[in-house]
Amino acid sequence: MNDRTCIVTGKAGSVDDMIRFVAGPDGTVVPDLKRNLPGRGCWVTARRDLVDKAVAKKLFRRGLKQEVSADLELGALVDHLIARRALGQLGLTRKAGGAVTGHAQVDKAVRSGMAIAVLHDPSAAADGVRKIDQARTFVRRMEGPDIPAFKSFAEGELDLALGAGNVIHAAILDGQPGRAALRHLVFLDHFRHSSAENDRSGGSSEKTAKDMTTE
Repeated sequence: MNDRTCIVTGKAGSVDDMIRFVAGPDGTVVPDLKRNLPGRGCWVTARRDLVDKAVAKKLFRRGLKQEVSADLELGALVDHLIARRALGQLGLTRKAGGAVTGHAQVDKAVRSGMAIAVLHDPSAAADGVRKIDQARTFVRRMEGPDIPAFKSFAEGELDLALGAGNVIHAAILDGQPGRAALRHLVFLDHFRHSSAENDRSGGSSEKTAKDMTTE
């Protein structure tokens, strides 16, 4: 196996689509999202089901070539860390002027072609989400991009990330900060929702979002 072969699937992958794990000083398996922790590492394709499988089947012991202990909640920990990272990037994007909030501003950003993604708080009313979906559909029918929408965070977390109160809808604007934020959102969404079955069926919405980050 090469240095970036998933210990669960046995398939090699891009470093951007995998998560590195190392053994901590106490022999506990530690996720290394930044890929800079010292010591021997092993890799798992960035999917929650595969991290859970690696724990259940004790595959980290083989991958790290030593006795290690993997917490049964390792998948949940990785999810939390990826979400924190995505929220942090959203904060940086907001500071760089790469995000707008509020239904009217989001609708305007979508219809003008400035938005590359939209986000909704879990408390968002169905009617508000529907109207923004109509704007996304309008852009797509005008041969514009298929702008992805995310409900990735717990209620109120967008408020903290975007430095505003009662953020229900937000849009990420095109530009380097926004594209960095979108990459993290796509990574989180893929980690949570991708599975072997989804991979075989194509995962159209995730593929669209990922394509937008590499154009």
